[in-house]
Amino acid sequence: MDWRALCGDKLVTPQQAVALIRPTDTVYIAGIQATPFALCQALVERQDTLRGLRVNTLVSFYDWDTPGLSDAFRLESWYLSRRERKLMHKGGLDYIPVSYFRAEALPHGIDDLDVYMVSVSPPDRHGYCSYGTSVGMSPLMTKQARTIIAEIDPSFIRTGGENYLHISAIDRCVERPPSVSPPTISPEVYSQEKQDAIDTICMSIANELIQDGDTIQIGAGDMTSPLPAYLYGKNDLGMQTEIIPPGVVGLVQAGVLTGTNKTRHTGTVVGTGFHPMLSPEELDYIDANPVFELYDFNYTDDIRLLCQDPRFTAINNALSIDLTGQVASESIGPQQFTGPGGQTAFCIAASLAGSKSIVALPSSSLSGPDRRRISRIVPTLAPGTVVTTPRAFVDYVVTEYGIATLRGKNLRERAQALSAVAHPDFRDELRTQAECLHGAG
Repeated sequence: MDWRALCGDKLVTPQQAVALIRPTDTVYIAGIQATPFALCQALVERQDTLRGLRVNTLVSFYDWDTPGLSDAFRLESWYLSRRERKLMHKGGLDYIPVSYFRAEALPHGIDDLDVYMVSVSPPDRHGYCSYGTSVGMSPLMTKQARTIIAEIDPSFIRTGGENYLHISAIDRCVERPPSVSPPTISPEVYSQEKQDAIDTICMSIANELIQDGDTIQIGAGDMTSPLPAYLYGKNDLGMQTEIIPPGVVGLVQAGVLTGTNKTRHTGTVVGTGFHPMLSPEELDYIDANPVFELYDFNYTDDIRLLCQDPRFTAINNALSIDLTGQVASESIGPQQFTGPGGQTAFCIAASLAGSKSIVALPSSSLSGPDRRRISRIVPTLAPGTVVTTPRAFVDYVVTEYGIATLRGKNLRERAQALSAVAHPDFRDELRTQAECLHGAG
């Protein structure tokens, strides 16, 4: 049966679909690969008749930086993509801090939606659509929204888990026009210095911190997303993460990632979505493969569930870290760059489980037009900087110069350990600052 027939009179044009939206509504729009591009464009075209509309975006692949739009809509986000970050810095978008997630409950601040717009696959013969490679909070959003508007993309794959939505729950659906396509995401080309840092950091984590049988979470970021390529030779690893990174398919095929020791979802790879840089071959392997399960973000990131696995190991990134171990991963000073995502929950859960909370970052970076080198390990965080992960839940910090063990150490010992893995250009100054602040020589 043709899927369009299953949709019946629910299948309309994007303009007809968004006609259901009222100016007093709160509209939530799925992000990353689930961004409904045709619906977003149709919504923007109605800005003059929907003035006052509250629109919440999430790591959106659609560019909302349209002249006059921020005057018509109240734009919000709880995790910024590069596009949303630029818009926020211009004053056109508000940020909602969210870092606590509970299964079966939307976080406070994003739990008052009227309309949910999301991309899905065509319905199967039983009427079930798939959220494809990006589930996010769609299962809970669709349960709570008054109106669900879906954009159907025939290229979407299907996975196990909670990755489905029945056509009967959808109020209006549109077929993504061939002229509308997601933006092309090209692999970032790193300098030799940065690539060397990635290699060293990932090898240190793989060889010295990850043990056979661990259940790992890998944060999305330059220093940790490449980690799967360095895990060959390990045995019976499991995965419970947020965004499943590239290279995981190879680990499954090689028998490295088996999940046999997981206390929950034994034998499967669990996440809420896949990294957008997966290859067509990887996606083909994942499609309908029961090894891969995607669930609602609030389930995958629930501390209460994560810490039940005594081998749960969290591996995340940072923008900067101070000499006591406070991790800043979302802002530099008061300037917001992303959001905590699941990092806070994962780090706390790993520590509570009795396993390992690992934070990776390069020791330094080049900043500004003059490419001035700055240390990523600092005496104190810049004023206004958001602490993403409290220092009590950071066990190890890894740079290209080594591993600083913080677990169980006092402030003086922490400062000494972190100074030792800083860039050589800054070690003496950090040690001097550590002596002043914490008596660490």
